[in-house]
Amino acid sequence: MKKLSLLLLFPAILIAQEKTTTTVAPKQQGKYDTNKFSQMYDLLATPNMFRTAAGAPGPAYYQQQADYKIDVELDDKNSKLSGSETITYSNNSPDSLEYLWIQLDQNQAKANTQSTLAESEKISQVLPLDGFSNKYLKKDLERGFNIEYVKDAKGNAMSYTINETMMRINLVTPLKPGEKISFSVKWWYNINNYRKETGNGRSGYELFEKDGNKIYVIAQFYPRMAVYNDVEGWQNMQFWGSGEFALPFGNFDVNITVPADHVIDATGELTNRAEVFTPEQVKRYEQAQKSFDKPVVIVTQAEAEVTEKGFSEKKKTWKFSAKNVRDFGIASSRKFIYDAMAVKLGNKIVMAESVYPKEANPLWGETSTMTIAHTLKSYSSHTFDYPYPKAVSVSAEDQGMEYPMICWNYGRPDENGVTSKEVKNGMIGVVIHEVGHNFFPMIVNSDERQWTWMDEGLNSFMQYMAEQELDPNFPSRRGPAKNIVPYMSGDQKFLEPIMSNSETIAQFGNNAYGKPATGLNLLREVVMGRELFDYAFKTYANRWKFKHPTPEDFFRTMEDASAVDLDWFFRGWFYSTDFVDIGIKEVKQYYVSDTPTTDIKDVKVRKGRFGFDKGPFVYLVSNDNAEVNASTKKPLKVADFKLLSDYVDQTFTVEEKAGLKSPKYFYEVEFNKPGGMIMPILVEITYEDGSKQNYQYPAQIWRKNNDTAKKVYATDKAIKSIQIDPKLMTADIDVTNNSWPKVEEKSKFD
Repeated sequence: MKKLSLLLLFPAILIAQEKTTTTVAPKQQGKYDTNKFSQMYDLLATPNMFRTAAGAPGPAYYQQQADYKIDVELDDKNSKLSGSETITYSNNSPDSLEYLWIQLDQNQAKANTQSTLAESEKISQVLPLDGFSNKYLKKDLERGFNIEYVKDAKGNAMSYTINETMMRINLVTPLKPGEKISFSVKWWYNINNYRKETGNGRSGYELFEKDGNKIYVIAQFYPRMAVYNDVEGWQNMQFWGSGEFALPFGNFDVNITVPADHVIDATGELTNRAEVFTPEQVKRYEQAQKSFDKPVVIVTQAEAEVTEKGFSEKKKTWKFSAKNVRDFGIASSRKFIYDAMAVKLGNKIVMAESVYPKEANPLWGETSTMTIAHTLKSYSSHTFDYPYPKAVSVSAEDQGMEYPMICWNYGRPDENGVTSKEVKNGMIGVVIHEVGHNFFPMIVNSDERQWTWMDEGLNSFMQYMAEQELDPNFPSRRGPAKNIVPYMSGDQKFLEPIMSNSETIAQFGNNAYGKPATGLNLLREVVMGRELFDYAFKTYANRWKFKHPTPEDFFRTMEDASAVDLDWFFRGWFYSTDFVDIGIKEVKQYYVSDTPTTDIKDVKVRKGRFGFDKGPFVYLVSNDNAEVNASTKKPLKVADFKLLSDYVDQTFTVEEKAGLKSPKYFYEVEFNKPGGMIMPILVEITYEDGSKQNYQYPAQIWRKNNDTAKKVYATDKAIKSIQIDPKLMTADIDVTNNSWPKVEEKSKFD
């Protein structure tokens, strides 16, 4: 550190020095704008009548609607699902449609599909016995949809073409704007054991070998309409396995026939409760509708233990109705215990419900439904009141998957009923996450097939806030800035920008969940502040609930509702793999002295927009004889100046004279930025007396110099140390350059 003196002087020769002619450097040729603060016009889609420059739906915004009437039957003995459906599709677009696209996601599990052929393979030298058998010895059942027919409203066969996981229905007459079409499909498929077999792990059954029962979590079980919108027409990208689902909203009436001893929960409201539950169980449900502090057990563990031994040959049909949802999920088993409680959100009461086997107790009975209730309250406070009548958590080991109003979640005690802290926290986290998906993307309906981060990233951020609101010491995995550092500091060969298609991401969890969640947390805690961020985020959620937003709609709304320029952040954090690394390059210390030193610099001081002040001024004087006047390039001579003290009596008031003794210490701190990612500078100063002071400089401090920035601190107390980002809030990948004086790291071998 250099110690320099601060001298108060009057520039007697300032005017003469200004007359000196300066040499102008030749203009650099071929330079182009590489400023990281450039606006994102080159990256964002052009605003139009469908989507405005403010990030809101435009006056011409539209979306299609798909309504379903479905009848399905579960063959428990053969693990087979068969069904028929009638789809009524409304064309609300301004376009005439020559064909319709249907998603057949179960086909991703077919043998020799493009998705399996496209995966690179390698030999695992060590495999568990069942893993070896499943991979090399066992022949899987036929997977995927078996389409028996596609018929129009009059019962006539319709022409269709299946391409892997997509089916095109060829229309005889184009569907014009404002028209509807109804058609029916009949199909069946073999349900996979998602814990044993390859294929679609998002749904299937779990086999309990001790009692021979199964828990079914059924999804992607029916041919589903694809999205048609103003952004890309038909979203008919194949289902390769990672990118999830893009779906239109609609109304569902679903009849589900299962063995008579099964208990079911599903998307929507159960419309024939008295037919499928006992009178006593109906009364318990009515009690649950009035219980706001704890769950009421509707199907008890004792009842479930009796039922799971029965294997009834009879059948029972459960009827569900769901309005304005994008999908439908079903959970069914004779092992299910069922509890529920009421949650008040605004003027509405929502039911929080859980179904689980005895193997999940006592953890699930104590934790699941209470966690649902907390999640609904937390998410609603940051977005909008949860609009659906219920939210269901299903115990499905090794699962974590979401559908409207229902989700599958892992986490169970060991065989002795003992739950480790890690398992309990993991289960709470996944329940929050999957229930939270009701908001993103089940209601704020982004395109998961294209942009995983828009649902997983936003939801992981919301999960982090809900976890911390539940317990400030909750060990959240994603959200805290320090947790993303190992990923962002990794080999660039294995990193992609967040704005990458779902199927091209090498480190899926870090890229699509962790980094966007951390980015939003940085915006809230560091860049924007909670008040501005929360208002803008809630604006986005309310603008796009029950609609189809794009990344541009999110980016633009966050700026539009906050008046904070965030292009630099979105450009760096979402469109690049730049990392954060800010350090302290140099600290210079100055002090006030009445004794002149040999040279003075920076004499030329502008006053206002025109002309220059004539002093007296404060000058920085160094002990280096080589210093020159920065404006004239001439050596500076102390003899040409007079001490300010010579003018004190005739220039300053009594109070001003007293103030000349303070501040006593002056520090010039130069920060540098080895990392490419722009970020505010968070500084903590510790003084010799042990007191601390914090400063935060906005990201715009780098706008004119992408490499270094300087700040001056004038203080009455000597500075003992300076620390950048002391609470690890900016995801700085290298903290060894964050301290002055430099803190030597202890060797791991000490």
